Order: sequence, then C-alpha cells, then structure tokens
Amino acid sequence: MIIYMSDIICVTNRKLCTVPFLSQIENIAKAGPKAIILREKDMEEEEYYNIAKEVKEICEKYDVELIIHSFYNVALKLGIGSLHMPLGLLESISTDDKKKFTNIGASCHSKKDAVKAYSLGCTYIIAGHIFETDCKKGLPGRGISFLKNVSSIVDIPVYAIGGISNDNYSEVIGAGAAGACIMSSAMTAVEPKKLFDEFIS
Repeated sequence: MIIYMSDIICVTNRKLCTVPFLSQIENIAKAGPKAIILREKDMEEEEYYNIAKEVKEICEKYDVELIIHSFYNVALKLGIGSLHMPLGLLESISTDDKKKFTNIGASCHSKKDAVKAYSLGCTYIIAGHIFETDCKKGLPGRGISFLKNVSSIVDIPVYAIGGISNDNYSEVIGAGAAGACIMSSAMTAVEPKKLFDEFIS
C-alpha cells in the first residue's frame, strides 16, 4: 500500500540525478508524493514531449499527479490536466484554453505575483525562494514572513520552495503553506520514501 504525501511536491532537474533520470522518477513516484512537476527548462519542446510521455507512464503506474511545466501544447497532446506556467506565459493563455486544465499553478516571488496568479485562474501557487538554497546561490531567502503574507492574501494552496528540509518544514506549515516543493534532495535521494518520511516524523 502506498501512503501518499499530500503536501510534498517534487520538482525535477535531471542534471542533479546520480542514477538514470527515469529510474529516479520511478523511485520518487513509488514513494508517493502529491505530484511531480516535470521542470526541464533547457529542453526543446520535442525532447520534452518525448520524456514527458515516459514520465506520464510512470506517474500513472503509481497514481501520482504529473504537472507539465511551461509546455502547454505538450500537456494538451498527452491529455495531462495539470500545468505549471511562468506568469508571463500564463497571461497569454485564453480563458477557454485554461478551462482545458483542472489544475494550473504559477511560481510567485512577491505578493503582487500571488494576487496576479490568483486573478489568472491559478488553483495553486508556489512561493519562493523561502530559505537560502544552492539553486539560488548568493541570494538570501525571502523568509517565513514573506510566505505568511502570501498565504494570507490568496485562498488557494500555497507551496513553499527553496531550501525546504525536515528541519524547517514545521515553520513552513506554521506560516500557512499547504506544503512544500523539493528539488535537489528529491533528485539525489537514494531512498525517496525515507526522505519523505522525515518531513512527517
């Protein structure tokens, strides 16, 4: 039986993997996160489509939600109802086209972004980065107060990103977040299930 971590979203970065990317995706999906965001920003659309097909099969096998990042047409071609978009790109999608998706998210770096994402029909947002992280080297985190402010001005789930670990996860939840997004730790985890368990232990 799989116990689903309803509040942990994994964000991909294949370049961080120490094992074949699809093997790590399977390891993560097997551990039961809420969702996997396929975020391979350096890929061209055709390459992204090909890998998304394979990731979709893995996610369906373990009943884990797959969220397509940026490539709107890929999501439509593969019949995937969840989409994560930069705010600028999200603005270019018509209201009718947005209705083709059941779940739409955007990354927000300010309260203004959060309000805009909400007005554009987002069903969730990712707020960050909260703590200092190697992915944003040299840039201080926006902090728990920022997360608290964002969580208080929209009535959709807010997921924190950036330096989230089991050591600070309780602060994130205490600030009103629905959960957290993890990338580096998920991509490099030898045992993703053990990593997820640490968040609720």
